[in-house]
Amino acid sequence: MNTPPLLVTCGLPYTNGPCHLGHLRTYVPADTYVRYMRRSGEEVVFVCGSDNHGTPIVISAEEAGVSPRALSERYHRHFDETFKRMNVLFDRFGMTDDPATHHRTTSIVSGLIKNGYIYKQIVHQAYCTKCKRFLPDRYVEGVCPHCGSQARGDECDQGCGKHLEPGEIKDPFCKVCGTIAEFRDQEHYFFKLSGFREFLLPYLDTLRGTSNAKNYAIGWIKDELHDWCITRTLEWGVKFPGRNDLVVYVWVDAPIGYIAFTEEWAEKAGKDWKRYWCGENRVTHFIGGDIIYHHSIFWPALLKAAGYGVPNAIVASGMLKVDDHKFSKSRGYVVWTNEDYLDKGLPADYLRYYLLAYTSHTKELNFSWKVFSERINNEVVNIFGNFVYRTLFFAHKEFNGVPSCPVDPAIIAEIEKSLVNVDQLMREYEFKGAVDAMMALAAFGNTYIQTNAPWKLIKTDREAAAQVIKNCIQIAKAVALLLEPVMPAKAQECWTMLGYNDNVSNYPIREAVHNIPETCIKVPVPLFAKMEEDLVKELDALLQKRVAEANKKVEKTPVVTFEEFQKLDIRTGKVLSAEPVPKSNKLLKLQVDTGGEIRQIVAGMQQFYKPEELVGRDVVVVTNLAPAKIFGIESNGMILAAGDTASLLTPLKPVEPGSKIR
Repeated sequence: MNTPPLLVTCGLPYTNGPCHLGHLRTYVPADTYVRYMRRSGEEVVFVCGSDNHGTPIVISAEEAGVSPRALSERYHRHFDETFKRMNVLFDRFGMTDDPATHHRTTSIVSGLIKNGYIYKQIVHQAYCTKCKRFLPDRYVEGVCPHCGSQARGDECDQGCGKHLEPGEIKDPFCKVCGTIAEFRDQEHYFFKLSGFREFLLPYLDTLRGTSNAKNYAIGWIKDELHDWCITRTLEWGVKFPGRNDLVVYVWVDAPIGYIAFTEEWAEKAGKDWKRYWCGENRVTHFIGGDIIYHHSIFWPALLKAAGYGVPNAIVASGMLKVDDHKFSKSRGYVVWTNEDYLDKGLPADYLRYYLLAYTSHTKELNFSWKVFSERINNEVVNIFGNFVYRTLFFAHKEFNGVPSCPVDPAIIAEIEKSLVNVDQLMREYEFKGAVDAMMALAAFGNTYIQTNAPWKLIKTDREAAAQVIKNCIQIAKAVALLLEPVMPAKAQECWTMLGYNDNVSNYPIREAVHNIPETCIKVPVPLFAKMEEDLVKELDALLQKRVAEANKKVEKTPVVTFEEFQKLDIRTGKVLSAEPVPKSNKLLKLQVDTGGEIRQIVAGMQQFYKPEELVGRDVVVVTNLAPAKIFGIESNGMILAAGDTASLLTPLKPVEPGSKIR
């Protein structure tokens, strides 16, 4: 049987704001993977597009005084151009509001209705009596029914992170006008997700990709699956079949966009799109860690019900921090791809390298200008750039190009070892490891030329010096071929300096072990420029200014009276036990001695503390909060902590549990 072609997609950028580094955490690794797999002999199609529907776009369009379509087109062009500037090159970059996605969504939803996978049900949905409309998703805010935190209509974004269905939110109010909403009955449609548990568990066992995508999804499925409401009360979107007052939920038509974009590409390329989506396939989704649920649970179930093939692999990235702070546009901890980087004349390749090499793909990536410049200067410039320049400068000066002698077999063996290592890591989505292995080959070349010192050897043995330089040039060739998926522009510059007059991207990775031919080379120039300290300080100052300005805009905390403060019962406690909350990557369940009683408290500290680190610690607890259920677990109190890293408040001197804070 012929191996199916590889179809790679990226999570769709939402067209209500510009591109930032958080977006690139997904797109740069995906582009690197696609480039590598193509040059390893795979047939690969790379599709993406802009996500144009949903309430946030409607709200943003209303605020801007334009239509949702006009806003979507503006940001669609922005993302398309930005990706090209970053050398992220899709075979098709479409729009979910274009006819192809409308048609494919209508076709799939109609089929699901016909086959009994969709049913209608009356739900109690928030309604604004002032705006005179039902309030879907982000038109409404209120209190999470699971943990009691302030929440959006579709997600508890400030607390437990749980998805909220229409009508679930408590104490709703209209986000547009602030009016307290009332609940009214409305007919909506649901997808029978609960019936796919027996399919999803074995499917996830065989799913390729990153472990976070698989394990997170399995945790949800082992508990309980709820049917999904797949309609919203909006005019903007794909109309639900037979209803003019409802559109399909954006998380239905957005992933269907992957299929539609494939159709659009296939029509122009003269291919059959069904080869990529029907039956056995190798669809690989690159996504952010915040949309694992939709891609690992809802999307495969929907595809299965519709009779399509299901994804072969899901690759989920870790989240982004800026200057050791949680990524936040409202607080200024954001780096805009164009305004803060590309428009400053900084190379796309530097940023591509950092995003891939800083940490493992599934871990949290921290961006700071200081660390960024150090990594570029110490690794890209000093290792790869230095090796290529000193090698080619000596080759041009002493031999007018590449010497004619064959490459030492030991050097070919070293390159071969690197190829095997890189290939394994790339196919396992370990991009940092793969980049490290590429740079290790450049470091090997640096050590080799330094140890053999051809500038000394040429004085006594010209042939031996020529052999050393030929070996070094072969290593430089191999590194250029390997690094092309990571730094395509700089790899091409290196390729040209090696004497080639074509594109390095046209060559297979295996070309690295083929002897570089004798040829003349021009006077080389440095491949990379250092990040100068003054520039780094300037860029960091712009970030800090943005943070300061954002903080000024944050509303001041309301003043409370002493009598109001006295209503809080704040006491010391001692943590007796701690354990992770199943299905959550944020929450810990703690048993805390608050003096005379043991309190069970659920706290969002899992990403900052290991459970064993908390046992025995003194903490400060608000003890008279109303009990709340978080992920189905009752929580009786709140542990106080400070900052983005949840630094615990603790008494300076030993005190008994239950001591009152005054």
